[in-house]
Amino acid sequence: VQLQASGGGLVQAGGSLRLSCAASGRTLSTYIMGWFRQAAGKEREFVAAISNSGRTRYSADSVKGRFTISGDNAKNTVYLQMNSLKPEDTAVYYCAARKPELTNYDYWGQGTLVTVSS
Repeated sequence: VQLQASGGGLVQAGGSLRLSCAASGRTLSTYIMGWFRQAAGKEREFVAAISNSGRTRYSADSVKGRFTISGDNAKNTVYLQMNSLKPEDTAVYYCAARKPELTNYDYWGQGTLVTVSS
């Protein structure tokens, strides 16, 4: 499984960005896809995930109501729509994949930097 994240950039507080994660093969229909982020000097944290069926979505309390995860099986791409961005959302964002029967994410993309200015 290969994952390629893109879409990061610099945005003002209150703005929006959409991150994309292009996956190899039929990853979205097989794996649970997740987004994580890591701010400078902090541990990596969970942001959102979507089941391999696409019917179930999870998100961290810190982004609920602002971020939305979605998937396009035809394009084998997962998206993270980020609205009402805050300076504390500044981080490197990573997409990841795991098999539904496992708890650990085994496959990771390279990360894309999101910077939110105040």
